[in-house]
Amino acid sequence: MINRIRDIRRQKGLTLADVAARCDPPTTAQTIGRLETGMRSLSLTWMNRIAAALGVDPQLLVKAEGESAPSLVARLGPNGAEPLTKPMEAVFPIAIDGDTPLVVLAVDAGAGDYRAGDQVWLRQTGPDDFGRALNRDVLAPRPGGRFAFGRMIDRDNGRIAILPPGIGQRQVVIDSPPWLGVAEMLVRKL
Repeated sequence: MINRIRDIRRQKGLTLADVAARCDPPTTAQTIGRLETGMRSLSLTWMNRIAAALGVDPQLLVKAEGESAPSLVARLGPNGAEPLTKPMEAVFPIAIDGDTPLVVLAVDAGAGDYRAGDQVWLRQTGPDDFGRALNRDVLAPRPGGRFAFGRMIDRDNGRIAILPPGIGQRQVVIDSPPWLGVAEMLVRKL
């Protein structure tokens, strides 16, 4: 197995010392460096500690021999697309928290800013965090196994109001949904 610690750390703009300090309990930059280069064995315990420090799922830290993954080869900046000094493996940009599962909404028909074929990745939040979802696109479960999706425009006690995307849509009011999926990332094929 080959580990991806260095690529993930660099993509997140972190130093060895940053990752070491984020570990629980904290460790040294030298230890993280040895784990990155394979000079020290990457145990399951270390995988979990480093994954938590990097904010990713532990599975992302390792890959099988010969497994090919997309490469990050350039960055787009104020001077246009500039090559990286050394290409690195691209890592899916969503941090995975054990407490906040992800859900995905597939868009089959265009509505508002969303096009057919898009995927909206949403992070589930509980009722205590609904206030942070105001003016954000959310997916909310409704009775009978249905859902409502759109911009959360109001919250009053346990009730939330969602305005679906598109012209002429009417708001949907849901009483005390158990969770909301707050839009975090849009995946769109070009």
